[in-house]
Amino acid sequence: MSNQKSDDLESLMKQSQAGDQHAYAALLQKTARLLRPFLMKRLSFTSDVDDVLQEILISIHKARHTYDGNRPYTPWVYAIAHFRLQDYLRTHYADQLHQAIDVDTLENNLSQPVTESDMTYESIHVEVQKLPEKQATILQLMHQDGYTAKEVAEKIGMKESAVKVAAHRAYKILKKTLQR
Repeated sequence: MSNQKSDDLESLMKQSQAGDQHAYAALLQKTARLLRPFLMKRLSFTSDVDDVLQEILISIHKARHTYDGNRPYTPWVYAIAHFRLQDYLRTHYADQLHQAIDVDTLENNLSQPVTESDMTYESIHVEVQKLPEKQATILQLMHQDGYTAKEVAEKIGMKESAVKVAAHRAYKILKKTLQR
């Protein structure tokens, strides 16, 4: 993002904190335009993007009093967006895992042609187990057991950033494997 746009958002936020309702409306519109591509890269369905974007804007509204005008706006808003997205994904995958089918049923279904994707952690469990042990453990803890990256890091004695990198690499491997 250019400095001009960043400065504009910071200025709008400061005006909003001072009570300017027009600046606040403009800030939320520009923030939504900023975050939509971020969410579209990470979510499959437009309705999910809209839902998460609304949650993010609500969180920004509730946390706007915590914004420090001496610091950049975009990292602050992306941090909020990241946490709301993680909350959504954790809930979304937990719901899907509760509805997962039995592994035996899955193996029977795998022999039939695939016409649409109904992918859950359980449905790719076999492929996850083929990953390097640490990556498989991380994905199981995050997507089957519902732990956050921070909690997984504490559990297995790694840094949170290392857990995220390992998970990202595992996702890339799974994506290539499952696209075949």
